[in-house]
Parts: sequence; structure tokens; C-alpha cells
Amino acid sequence: MSEVQVAQPPRAHARIVYLGAVSPHWEVYADWGDRALLEEFRTRVLARLVLLTKDDPQFRRNAARIVRDAEREAITIEWDTGDPDFEL
Repeated sequence: MSEVQVAQPPRAHARIVYLGAVSPHWEVYADWGDRALLEEFRTRVLARLVLLTKDDPQFRRNAARIVRDAEREAITIEWDTGDPDFEL
């Protein structure tokens, strides 16, 4: 039998913003949703990104992990790297 996953509605939304080459490089802003959920998510995101620039090879691997984490928690995310042509 195949498993059918039912998409749940988003519980929160966060914006992940690249601040530039000076550390800290990233910030997470909560737009709406459960504050406790977003604070825990913010802590995990910053643990993965705080010392990485967007051009660091480890960034793409960690960004993929963050996307999966957000999907598990039903958090919609928006990336703002400061470059409109930048793709994850």
C-alpha cells in the first residue's frame, strides 16, 4: 500500500535574511504563528547558518536541512539573500 501524506496548513511563517559578510551573517524574523515554535526553529536555523556566508559550500547543505525542518514543523519560509537571482 502506498502512503498518502495529507498536507497540513502552515502553523507559522519565517523569513531568513542574509545580513552580509560581517558576522552574524543571518537573522530569522517571525512573521506570524506560534512564538515558541518559531523561537525553537530560529535557534536551529542560526545554529546551522550563523557562521556561514551564502557562498560557502556548506550553506547549501545546511539550507536543505532547514527546508526539511520547516516542512516537518509546517513552517513556511522565505529566503532573502539580497540577490534576486540567487537560487537555493
